[in-house]
Order: sequence, then C-alpha cells, then structure tokens
Amino acid sequence: MKFSLFTLSAMATGASAGKYFHGHGYKQSTEPREVIKTSLPKTSAGDLPKELDYRSFGESGRSYASAVRNQHIPNYCGGCYIFAATSALADRIRLARGDRPSQQVDLSPQVMLNCDTVGGDDGCHGGDPINVYSYIHDNGIPEETCQLYSATGHDVGNTCDAIDVCMDCAHGTGICSAVDESKYYTYGVEEFGLVNGTDAMMQELQRGPIACTVAVTEDFEDYTGGIFDDTTGTTEMDHSISLIGYGTDEDGTDYWLGRNSWGEYWGESGFFKIVRGTNNLGIEANCQWAVPSKEDNESWQNTGDKPLEKAVEAEPRDADRLPLYGGLKSSGYETIPEHVTSPLPHTYLTADDLPAAFDWRNVNGTNFVTWDKNQHIPQYCGSCWAQGVTSALSDRLNIMNGGQGPVVNLSPQVLINFNGGGTCEGGMPASAYRYIQQNGIPDQTCQVYQAADLGGRKGRSCDELCICETCSPNATSFSPGSCVAVEDPPLYYVSEHGSVKGADNMKAEIFARGPIGCGIAADDAFEAYTGGIFEEEKRFAMVNHEISIAGWGVSDDGVEYWIGRNSWGTWWGENGWFRIKMHENNLNVESGCDWGVPSLTKVE
Repeated sequence: MKFSLFTLSAMATGASAGKYFHGHGYKQSTEPREVIKTSLPKTSAGDLPKELDYRSFGESGRSYASAVRNQHIPNYCGGCYIFAATSALADRIRLARGDRPSQQVDLSPQVMLNCDTVGGDDGCHGGDPINVYSYIHDNGIPEETCQLYSATGHDVGNTCDAIDVCMDCAHGTGICSAVDESKYYTYGVEEFGLVNGTDAMMQELQRGPIACTVAVTEDFEDYTGGIFDDTTGTTEMDHSISLIGYGTDEDGTDYWLGRNSWGEYWGESGFFKIVRGTNNLGIEANCQWAVPSKEDNESWQNTGDKPLEKAVEAEPRDADRLPLYGGLKSSGYETIPEHVTSPLPHTYLTADDLPAAFDWRNVNGTNFVTWDKNQHIPQYCGSCWAQGVTSALSDRLNIMNGGQGPVVNLSPQVLINFNGGGTCEGGMPASAYRYIQQNGIPDQTCQVYQAADLGGRKGRSCDELCICETCSPNATSFSPGSCVAVEDPPLYYVSEHGSVKGADNMKAEIFARGPIGCGIAADDAFEAYTGGIFEEEKRFAMVNHEISIAGWGVSDDGVEYWIGRNSWGTWWGENGWFRIKMHENNLNVESGCDWGVPSLTKVE
C-alpha cells in the first residue's frame, strides 16, 4: 500500500505564512571561506539527467532526503541558514554511504546556534550557510540526540561548553551533565565552497543537495503548491533553503525542487518548486555546498555479531544520579480495550512463512525507519511510552509511503501536552493509541519535543497552541517573539490498535505491518549496554520502559535476537539501537508489545 503525503499541504489552510512572518535569517558572511581540495564537477548540461529528486533517487527510488524542520518553534528563530546547511549535509552523508541502507542522519542545528560565531553568525539573529560549513570543517557536529533544537542561541546568552554540545539528564534529581565526547560521534566536512548559476548548480547537485539563499516575498510565504514564479523581480536575499533536485513540468517549465524550514504544513509538505533559469527570488546567485568527511562513511554503524556472554556490568552509579529508565507504567491494555477490525497477522502467517532474519532498516536495500530520539533532553522526561508509540507509527507511515520522502516524524510532545497516554512522569501506550485514534496527532514540525509537561503553560489548559504553533517577532522581541496556533494542520490517526506478545506473533506483526512498541524491564546493565547481543533473563521483574522493535536476526553462532530502537540518544548502544536475545524473554521483552495501523483520516 502506498499513498502520497504531498497532498496534505492543502489541509493547512490556516497556515498562511503572511500572518506569521518568516524570513530574515540570512546575514551575509563578513569573511566567507572556501576549502576546495578536488576539482569541481564539470559536465555538459546536455549530459546531466533531466530530473533529479533525492526524495526518490535512482533505480531503487530510495529517499536520501532528511526530515523537514520548523525553525520557528518553540520560539521565533532566524536560524534558516543553519537548517539549510545541516539538512543538505545530512543528505550528502547518507548519499556517501552508497548502496548501504542507513538510518536518517539528523545533525544538531542547536549546537550551531550555541557555538557558531564564524564570519559574524549571530545565532537566531541570522548567519550564512558557508560559515556553518566552515565551523563544521574545524569542529565537527553531533547528531540531534546530543542537543535538541530549542530555538535559542548565543545571541541570547547560550554558551558553548561541553554540556551545550552533548548532554543527558537523569531521572529524579533532574541533574543534567555533559556526555563524554568519546561516547558520541561528530560528523565533519572535507571541503566546502560557493556555487551559483543554473548550470553550475545543476552540476553540483549531482553530488548531493546544496544550500541556497532567496528573497522572501509575501506570495512566497503564502505558497501552497505548484511552481512558484515571482513577478516582482525582488532579489534582496534574506532566507536560506536547501535544494534537493530539479525537473521540468508537463508544460515545459523548468524548476528547482527545494526544502524549506517552516514546517510540513507549509507548501508541499514543507517542500516547494520554483522557476529555474531566471534567478527567481535570487535563488541562482548564492548557493553553498559541502562534502562530508570520508571517515563518516565508515563510522556510522557500530554493530557486530559476537554475542555478549553475560549482561554488561554497569559502572558504579553516582549517589546523586538515578536511572535513565522508569517511564512506562504498564501497557495499558489490561484495562483499555483493543480496537481490532481486520485479521491479525499471526492468524494468517505461520513461523514457516517468515524469513530467518528481517530488518526494516534494510528491506531490499531500503531503510524504512525514521529518526532516533533522546527523551532525556533538554531535561529528564519519562516519555518512553510516547517515543515508542510515535517512532513505530512514523516507521509505518514511511512503509506505507514506500520509503520515499517526505518522511513524517510524529510529535510525542503533543501526547504529553494533552496527557494523551501520560506525562513526563510516565504513561501507557494503549492510552496513547486511543488518544491518536480519537484526536489525531501532528508531525514534529507542529510541536517540537521539549521534554516537559506543557499542558498547563501560562496557567491555562492546553488548546490549539499545544497541537500546532508557529512563532514570529513582536513589537518588543525579535527572538523569542510570540507564538500563535496554526489552523487545521495535517493530523494522523490510527484505524486499529492492539497488543501482541510471544516471539512468533511479534514476528508476524512486524513483518506484515511494521515496527512495534514493547515494554522491557530496564536496569543498570541495560543502561550500560554498548553493543553486541544483550542477554539477561528477568521473568518476574517489573516492565518499566518502552522501546520499539524493528526486526530480528541470527548471529553467526546461531543466536536469534531482536533488533530494537531505544530513545536514549544515538550515542547509546549501537547508534541508539540494540540487539537482545530472543525466546528466553530477556528483560521481559516478549511479554507485552503494542501496535497501531496509521491512517490519514479519522476512523471511528
């Protein structure tokens, strides 16, 4: 089954950017720098492909495009230059990995806001993508699970200490600390430079997406679809975007294909087309590119097939530091009825029908899983129940869409805002699925994760602002400004939801419909996990943490294991993932799992 998400932009009728004020995030560098080590692409225009779209690239149609973002939540921030640069670089990192399917790479814009002062870059008050690449070349950049986007920068007092680059927070005390830099990976830039002009830009795009600068007009703010063609002739550039391709429509109009950072409710699910070859909005006058470091191609996956002989011994815990786990109260299906309207996979798939190994990160060379999480920043939040549910559902949306962009990452913060299954003090997946079935849930560009119970903010009960918001400057503040609700944002539902347990039934559900959430009895040994096949049988221990399971495998010496995704950051485990021995109910992982079937419409 496959559907198109591009039509969803038409639902966002109230998201007229003309109401909300966008742009004014680009500020030209005072000291532009290039590092060019190899010859730039030089190909005859006639030899270039007629169309290019990194959301569906090559014969496989695999998507290399990273997620659409919203720079304007939870505060107004003129950080477009950072989003344009980091999203294009993230795409190129995945492209550099070639045929090897890989997880999304989500580089941290917040680290740039905290630390990048190159060439006059001024946090939320604007900067230049070429400076971002210069900073990354000299210092590197971690993934977002080290530092979540808060839409604040050094321009309002943020520092660039170790804790401002990669952090984690503990349960109970609320103490946050820097993650040792040996535990997380920083991505680099081998070379970077400037490019302009239609032919040169098309040639550079063969190596991957690029960042470009445009002039923002009211009509561009109000764009909802089609090929944009500015007729005012303005070229006063004040906003940065990324280009991920180009094409020609049925009428013969050439266009660029761009990704904005104003949310998925804007334009064509966050993307846009603009006339190519006429320097429309100045788009062909100032673009930037970067080549990711060669070592990034080899260091992205930390997996091995050697099983651990026993559970990892946890390091002594500081007396003030409590566990990272403890956010799952129960599955909830003990009291909340399942909503099942179609045959369950284990009723029509037997163990003999299933492959010996299966992994949604690599199905015939395509990765279907969505981005990784860290539920514990910018402060501790026991939201594993919301992370497991939204991760598995986001994966299933991606599966339904054939693995092509745009990728939808559902918002766990909305569930927390409305107590839609629980709060930062814990919750239940069954309640989360019931909330999504009845109310729907938007993607993360409507409500960014803040690891906080926001339902009572400003002394009010949660309203439309807690579902989907955008922020703009006001009379007294450029940043953070003030926020308003976005009307009628795209919402996603579940048509069915329920529970599953037992290895064979779990395999059938995962294989037929996608990843599932599961409760586990997390402990110090699991928290200390760094890789391999985890093994610790705990038949009667209390389940206290929710993860998601995306597949299974068999080691060289015949040990069957589950492939799981945690929500403790990509610096934990195997790039945020883990493998755990199957069948012996290790950590009670097979005792209670949950699933949902995503839908674009509400189903009673």
